[in-house]
Amino acid sequence: MDRREFLKIGVATAVMAAIPQRVFAGSAFAPKSAAWRTFEITTRIEPSGTEGTGLAWIPLPGFSASDWNRPETSTWTTNATGARIVHSPANDADMLLVEWKAGSVAPAVEIISRVATRDRAIDLSKPVGPTPLSSDERARYLAGSRLVPTDGIVKETSDRIVGDTANEIEKAKLIYDWVVENTYRNAATRGCGSGDVVAMLKSGNLGGKCADLNALYVGLARAAGLPARDIYGLRVAPSNFGYKSLGAKNEIITKAQHCRAEVYLSDFGWVPVDPADVRKVMLEEAEVGLPADNPKVAAARETLFGAWEGNWIAYNDARDVILPGSSGAALGFLMYPQAEVASVRLDCLEPDAFRYTIRSREITI
Repeated sequence: MDRREFLKIGVATAVMAAIPQRVFAGSAFAPKSAAWRTFEITTRIEPSGTEGTGLAWIPLPGFSASDWNRPETSTWTTNATGARIVHSPANDADMLLVEWKAGSVAPAVEIISRVATRDRAIDLSKPVGPTPLSSDERARYLAGSRLVPTDGIVKETSDRIVGDTANEIEKAKLIYDWVVENTYRNAATRGCGSGDVVAMLKSGNLGGKCADLNALYVGLARAAGLPARDIYGLRVAPSNFGYKSLGAKNEIITKAQHCRAEVYLSDFGWVPVDPADVRKVMLEEAEVGLPADNPKVAAARETLFGAWEGNWIAYNDARDVILPGSSGAALGFLMYPQAEVASVRLDCLEPDAFRYTIRSREITI
């Protein structure tokens, strides 16, 4: 072993000594890579209104990760004039684009997608030497976006958090702890939030939901030189670890959208993190909430830096999404079905008015 490798291992060991050993010591909340589970997701859309041409864009599970998420097939039935899968190269997002003629009677489309997923856990004491990101990938996952820039107040905040820390794991953990300790889950936030991290930081109001809090983590990590990304998806099953707030309540998952985050560490590859779910446990796991030192909160905080449970499927990691053929503005992210009737975009956060439902069932093979 040469001196450089010795020093590298020494730094990693010192950092890991300061990180709770969730993966290694074991706990009540300890996901680990095991058997794959396959889920069938059925999305049915019946957009109201027939006064004009109708368009719908339904996100499809297209995000592929060989170790934890494998999209399989998507099929559909519809009375629409046309329906086809479209891929946005700029955003790397798959969606079904459906079009109805004006005056269509009872427009409807039903999509059935199958996805295989499983738990993940990264042993941060054992570097694995992953394939490095390409220059294009690194540039993409370090770049700012409209709602999550990496300069200005985001960079200033990131610099204060990480200081002169150079070690990647330590940087990632400092940012994770800062988000957990300084934000809160706001039950009044619509949907999963807007993801506007500049507005959060400038106002000093660091409340929101997953698309806000995890986006904040991603922005701060990128500003610190760590490639990071939000992944937008859907909770599809209850938690197997007793967390009622971290899983689907039943087979109806119309409002079970959830985004998670990953940070890329040179010695480990993509590492799962989810500070937003720590705050979700604090707010929702008990009727009156739970304090930070509650054992369930402490276990979630330890676990969700480096692991997550495979009761969730991924759609994409796209930002600033332009809907093909749409007359409306670009989306900050694509996690909900979208539709327009007579060029007027429907409110995707009101599924009863929009008229869509999403169901999940596990397939035993």
